[in-house]
Amino acid sequence: MAKVAVIGAGSWGTALSLVLADNGHDVLLYGREEDHVLEINTSHTNSTYLKDAPLPESIRATTDLKEAIAGRSIIFLVVPSSAIRPVSRELNTLLTEPAVIVHAAKGIEPKTHKRLSEIIAEEIDPSKRRAIGVLTGPTHAEEVAVRKLTTITIACEDLDVADEIQELLTNDQFRVYLNSDVIGAEYGGALKNIIALAAGMTDGLGYGDNAKAALMTRGIVEIARLGVKLGANPASFSGLTGIGDLIVTATSQHSRNWRAGNAIGRGEKLEDVLGQMGMVVEGVRACEAAHTLAREAGVEMPITEALYNVLFENKSPHDEVKKLMRRPQKHEMEQVFHFEGDEMARD
Repeated sequence: MAKVAVIGAGSWGTALSLVLADNGHDVLLYGREEDHVLEINTSHTNSTYLKDAPLPESIRATTDLKEAIAGRSIIFLVVPSSAIRPVSRELNTLLTEPAVIVHAAKGIEPKTHKRLSEIIAEEIDPSKRRAIGVLTGPTHAEEVAVRKLTTITIACEDLDVADEIQELLTNDQFRVYLNSDVIGAEYGGALKNIIALAAGMTDGLGYGDNAKAALMTRGIVEIARLGVKLGANPASFSGLTGIGDLIVTATSQHSRNWRAGNAIGRGEKLEDVLGQMGMVVEGVRACEAAHTLAREAGVEMPITEALYNVLFENKSPHDEVKKLMRRPQKHEMEQVFHFEGDEMARD
């Protein structure tokens, strides 16, 4: 039995706590809201985020971050990407022994355009962390919480640590794969939210399944194009953190990004949609960051650019789709990656 802290009592943090508890581990869940914590400890539910999932009594919750991490050598950060930096900074003041830090968020910091593991490395002193890992993949919390079959990736440069996390989480319903490509895992998880947002928009616009299939196929190409330019292994985008995560996020109504895009496609304003969601829509932040990263890196991302124009430049979705369809014609295999040394030979 391991003693584990899960920081973040939203849907995914609660579902992940349930997996750990099923495996017999001692789980302490940290949440900011007193009423949520009280409900978890007394009613053994988290109705705000996972209304259909009773929780085992072994899951305990607290609003005291110091209590949450005391004596726990493995800490899962399951908070929105915008909270990674402040929470990591606070952890740095509280940690007394080095811990394995595993984040399960998906995003890119807007102003710095840094990956989340880079932020954690900046904010938590090396003497207070044994390793930084990334838990990512096609995982709707609603399905994990009712023990539907799920596969996921743990990415860490230290594969011995990755193996520890794999053993910690794996059971008959939850299968974990290893990956040493932290860069690819993080870019796959963050950038797929952009395409999922666009997929919801195509559904809201009524374009049909053919259009969504094309969007997802071309979308994974531009995700990989940027990711590889920024140091990722291209193979990662063919796996769970790439095409796998894209499929589940772009095709399911569980997905916040799909729902937000769908509402925008039906004519709702971005600010109204974000206000109604009640949870973070990571694809909006990721689109803004990826748009800048692509321009800085000289990488072509036409779908991302079109979505950026709709979200931030008040362009018509129909006009942006028309522009995508009338782009200069190409041979499809021009998008296959070729390498000469460390450079991509052709986009």
